[in-house]
Amino acid sequence: MRHESRTDAPPWPAAVETADDAAVIARSRHEPEHFTTLFTRHAPALKRYVIRRLGPDPAEDIVAETFARAFQHRETYDLARDDARPWLYGIATNLIGRHRRHEISQYRALSRTGADSVTESFTDEVDQRVAADGARRRLAGALAGLPRGHRDALLLVTWAELTYEQAAHALGVPVGTVRSRVNRARSKLRRVLGGIDPTDADEGMNR
Repeated sequence: MRHESRTDAPPWPAAVETADDAAVIARSRHEPEHFTTLFTRHAPALKRYVIRRLGPDPAEDIVAETFARAFQHRETYDLARDDARPWLYGIATNLIGRHRRHEISQYRALSRTGADSVTESFTDEVDQRVAADGARRRLAGALAGLPRGHRDALLLVTWAELTYEQAAHALGVPVGTVRSRVNRARSKLRRVLGGIDPTDADEGMNR
């Protein structure tokens, strides 16, 4: 009886739920239908992230285009990276950049009205800390006033829950640049919010 040699790719589809992202992408290069596993795995969280930044209207299109571009460029993916989230969020961040004016207008509308139809709190705990005395409005105003690079870095670390290293990979910049941008963004938020740091709950895991 002939024994097939073992490969690094997991048995398919039995191991599809436990295979890391790199293995899924590697398999999809020869069997494109398996790329849908990556969509199923990451699209819901990515959509929530885009909705937080831009609202629900453009989210569907941005998520769809993110995965379409990822599929087109899957041959260039670095298979040494088990987690594809930085890659996907990097693509999405570039697409979000096209809607910069829309994003800022959403934050400014929230800062004026306090009607939070777009953003969600960073965490339940943070929601309690910033909800009183119009702090949510001030937070939205502060986000609108951040330079794009600072806002992208901050929100990838807080809302997308990427590490500094992963955010650096997503943005294509050195990790030191991400640390600097996040620190400056947090300093501005603390000034605007009277010393409250709405990202402090997440800070420990990104050091």
